[in-house]
Amino acid sequence: MSDPYVLILFYSRHGSIAEMAKYLARGVNSTAGIEAKVRQVPAVSETCEATSQAIPSEGAPYATLDELANCAALALGSPSYFGSMAAPLKHFIDQTSTIWMTGGLIDKPACAFTSASSMHGGQEQCLQSMMIPLLHHGMIWAGLPYKNKALINTTTGGTPYGASHLATATSENNLSKDEISLCEAQGKRIAELALKLAK
Repeated sequence: MSDPYVLILFYSRHGSIAEMAKYLARGVNSTAGIEAKVRQVPAVSETCEATSQAIPSEGAPYATLDELANCAALALGSPSYFGSMAAPLKHFIDQTSTIWMTGGLIDKPACAFTSASSMHGGQEQCLQSMMIPLLHHGMIWAGLPYKNKALINTTTGGTPYGASHLATATSENNLSKDEISLCEAQGKRIAELALKLAK
């Protein structure tokens, strides 16, 4: 029987969310008895309904609803667009009514991570926008406690609601040491909670 997994599910337009996902996965994989499964969602068409290739041209594979239903825990990642999650991630979540009706995610832990190009670009509101549908699914939201000293010391990203990244024009995908530390801490925490809640 394979180990339970944390599904790290994200949309990344310019690469910073994909970079954060790698460090969350590192935190998950540092915990014995559980592993990270990193998946992305495809972009949505701006003009009409279009189909994406079954396999993305780069990065993580596309997520399936079965992978979501069978996860032990979930970490959602999205850039902050005007204080809300990106449309492609919302589009994927909007297809989960069958999982909701069967209670497939009830009592599983969840967290989120985000990136924005300005210090006050809506990171915390974006994290909360990802929280709302997961609460409807009966998931247990897990933030980042202040025992993580990087949360106090950071001058870039990082919030108690979840990991975040300040993606300036000059260092869009270059995470700070504090941001990396918080991503890894968040991955480790969600993995440990998944194992505790599964008992």
